[in-house]
Amino acid sequence: MPGGDRTGPFGQDPGQAGRGMGRGGGRGRLNGNRPGAGPRGNCVCPQCGAKVPHQVGVPCYSVNCPKCQTKMIRT
Repeated sequence: MPGGDRTGPFGQDPGQAGRGMGRGGGRGRLNGNRPGAGPRGNCVCPQCGAKVPHQVGVPCYSVNCPKCQTKMIRT
């Protein structure tokens, strides 16, 4: 059909190939400092560097450092 809308099949732009990997980037869940990082790892104090083992089901940001009472982060 000459003079069509040039969108390609099913209305898709012919210049757009499906290169993306979606929202997660295809990296999985065990990638460190992010939600769902898995059961292993430590909670580390950003202030004094103290480490405690991460407890499953307890986010590190809700744990206070045993030395200086600063909120901890996940490593």
